[in-house]
Amino acid sequence: MEKVLVVGANGHTGTKIVLLLKNHGQYDPVAMIRDESQVPKFESMGIAYRLADLEGDVSHVLEGIDKIIFAAGSGSQTGPDKTISVDQEGAKKLIDEAEKQGIKKFVMLSSMGADDPDSHEKIRHYLEAKHNADEHLKASGLNYAIVRPGGLTHDDHLGKIDAREKLDHQGKITREDVAQVLVASLDHAQVRNKTFEIINGNTSIAEALASL
Repeated sequence: MEKVLVVGANGHTGTKIVLLLKNHGQYDPVAMIRDESQVPKFESMGIAYRLADLEGDVSHVLEGIDKIIFAAGSGSQTGPDKTISVDQEGAKKLIDEAEKQGIKKFVMLSSMGADDPDSHEKIRHYLEAKHNADEHLKASGLNYAIVRPGGLTHDDHLGKIDAREKLDHQGKITREDVAQVLVASLDHAQVRNKTFEIINGNTSIAEALASL
């Protein structure tokens, strides 16, 4: 099975990703966590983990890893300094290391609006950091998928989305559906070097990704 490093595994979406990978049958998830207090959570789930901080050295976390899902973030409410340090520079550092170590696929959780940060003044610093990380990934030699969801909710999994390179309307999407899309993007034939937006809609995830 392929080992998939989940960066930001302790977050709401990250935890869902880890569980999906564990139950998938094709993947062996490895949770990247930055605090030893988070260890018991993953040990109780039977999930391997690696301790690392995106603001520090990350070179050791990629040993034996095949693919990466990057779902870490300082959050849209965080100040500019922390956002730049984690969402931008931390992501760029891991992308560079992934390229050095021959990672097969890098799936990035981004955000709608990252293509045009100036249009969202309240969270411009957050979207700028996401934009810069996305562009760094695009310019790398890695096979990538950049997934830009609308507003995240804790609602029940719907399993139906709208997915386009650029949607013509805003919307929300459940964290469970985002996690499903990120995991599906690891190997989907149509999701190779693609950037796309997603919100909940009327099309199954498999069909929506096939139409990209």
